[in-house]
Amino acid sequence: MLNWISANIGTIVISLILLAIVGLIIRSLLRQKQQGKSSCGCNCAHCAMHGSCHSHAPSQGKQ
Repeated sequence: MLNWISANIGTIVISLILLAIVGLIIRSLLRQKQQGKSSCGCNCAHCAMHGSCHSHAPSQGKQ
């Protein structure tokens, strides 16, 4: 077992670093979602979720 770990230490270290980076990205995305931020570019005409993404308040002056 110790021989296998020493033979693959580079792969193990890189895998742990990548796992930590992915974890930080996921945490950042979850925090942004909780704060109400999004990565939306506001080009709603071409978005399949345009009806549920932004709240569209009715305009006051038009009847």
